Formats: sequence, C-alpha cells, structure tokens
Amino acid sequence: MKKIALFGYSGHAYVVADAIKLSGYETVGYFERAEAHANPYSITYLGYEQDEQTLLPLRTEGIPGIVGVGENNIRQKVMYFLKRQGVNCTSVIHPSGIVSGVATIGEGTFVAAGAKVNPLAKVGAGVILNTGCIVEHECSIGDFAHIAPGAVLAGSVSVGEGSFVGANAVVKQGVRIGSKVVVGAGAVVLKDIPDNQTWVGNPAKEISK
Repeated sequence: MKKIALFGYSGHAYVVADAIKLSGYETVGYFERAEAHANPYSITYLGYEQDEQTLLPLRTEGIPGIVGVGENNIRQKVMYFLKRQGVNCTSVIHPSGIVSGVATIGEGTFVAAGAKVNPLAKVGAGVILNTGCIVEHECSIGDFAHIAPGAVLAGSVSVGEGSFVGANAVVKQGVRIGSKVVVGAGAVVLKDIPDNQTWVGNPAKEISK
C-alpha cells in the first residue's frame, strides 16, 4: 500500500485526505503548526514540518508528501521547503477524476473528484484541479495554480503560475491567462489576461485597483 504524508489539515486538506483514502492509499500522518481540533479521518499528528527532525522518518523511509493547502503562495512555499529538506511530493488523483493517458501532471498536484484532464494537457507542479473542473485538450497550467470547482478551460487555454480560476468560471478556447491572476467565480473570460490582474463578470473585465 502506498503511504503518503499530508501537510496541512483543515479545509482543502480534508478533501485531499478523502481522496487518499478512497484511492486505497494510507495517510501516515499530518503536519501542522499545532495538533488540529477536528480530526475527521483519525490521522496521526506528526508535528510541525519546520522542525526538521519531524521529517526524518519520511526521508529515511522514502515516504512522499502532498501539501493540502488551498492558498497558492503558501502551498508553493511549503513544497519548496520540503524539496530542500529532501522530501518528495506526490500527486493524488481522486478515483473519479479522469486524466488522459497523454496528458501530463506535475509532482504534488491534486486532481479532485469529477475533475477531467483531456489529451495533451500539461499541468504543472503543486496545482489544484478542484471538484468537477474541466481542463480541455492541449491546455497548459503553470505551477501552483488553482482551478476551482466547476471551472471550465476550453481547448488550448494557458494559465500562468500561481493563478486562480474561480468556481464555475469559463475560459474561451485559446485564451492566455498570465501569472498571479485571479479570475472571479462565474466569470466568462473571452480574451487574454496579463499578469497580476483580477478579472470578474460576464464578459470578464479587470477590476481597477
């Protein structure tokens, strides 16, 4: 049985823990600043990852981890820290998630229930493809992006590193979304979005800062 360590244990991490369990894998424990008050999956608390000694069993036994943190910047920081400490990250795909055999998924990426990744899509490291989202053929998603529940990326869409596409948003085929972009829930994106912008609405438009 494959063993996985979970980093973070609230909110999004519960979704990841559920997928790990349903996939027939074992969560050996979770890492957090402090022991969680709620423990719906009865997972063992292993300590805080910044205390490097707590990671020793993972390095010794070659147990990979996955970062169950929804916020892109934090997920990135934790994954980079783990890499420096010699702990590998693994991807988790919910049993009802569908990933084409000719698509690629980076390390530490999570594919949630009902998510679909179609042929020749390229998904980076540390990405969240959340519940029921659709990543169509030949899309490209940068590291540490988050495609929220129900969002649809039509064919050949590009999403930059660290960007967030909100729940039920729709992105027209061929559109390029830059890095560190936020697309609001329900937005309909019909044209390219430069880096570091927030767009909302139908059709989506930039929110002035």
